Formats: sequence, structure tokens, C-alpha cells
Amino acid sequence: MIGIEHYVVVSSILFVMGVLGIFLNRKNIIVILMAIELILLAVNINLVAFSAFLGDLTGQVFAMFVLTVAAAEAAIGLAILVVYFRNRGTIAVDDVNRMKG
Repeated sequence: MIGIEHYVVVSSILFVMGVLGIFLNRKNIIVILMAIELILLAVNINLVAFSAFLGDLTGQVFAMFVLTVAAAEAAIGLAILVVYFRNRGTIAVDDVNRMKG
């Protein structure tokens, strides 16, 4: 039988992959956004798993709010990338510091 420990292990692996994706790849903004999505997915797995384990719906409701924030983050992040690419011709993270002022 699958217990709460299995969900926590899968969630931990996803969270570590997301953090490593952010820290190891700082050049490609799309990979950074995907790593943030992995982190939010790991949080959602924990929320739903503990909610089911405790028999309470609060974690599942909160997971829906996290999904809403993740969808908004993806939409706004990609819209900013499209506008930035149209202005600069590249989406390199190193060139973002030129946006000051």
C-alpha cells in the first residue's frame, strides 16, 4: 500500500529538482520558469497528500489556490518574455540588467 512517506519522497525529489534547475541554469529563463513550476507541483503534492492523510479538505482547497497562482505566473511570465524578446531579440538572463531606468 502507498503511504504518506511515498508522497513525501516524490515531493522532495521534485522540489530538489526544481531548486537545482534554478541554481544550475541561470541563463535560460524558460528553464527557470519550468523549475518554479516543479517547486509549486511539489508543494501541491504535499498539500494534497497531507490533506488526504488527515481527512481534511483544507489542504486540497489551498492546493487549488496554488494552482491558480502557478497558472497566472506562467501566463504573465511568458507574456513578459514575448515582449522582452520583441524589444531585445534575445531572452538571455544576463541581458535583463539593462532594463534599469
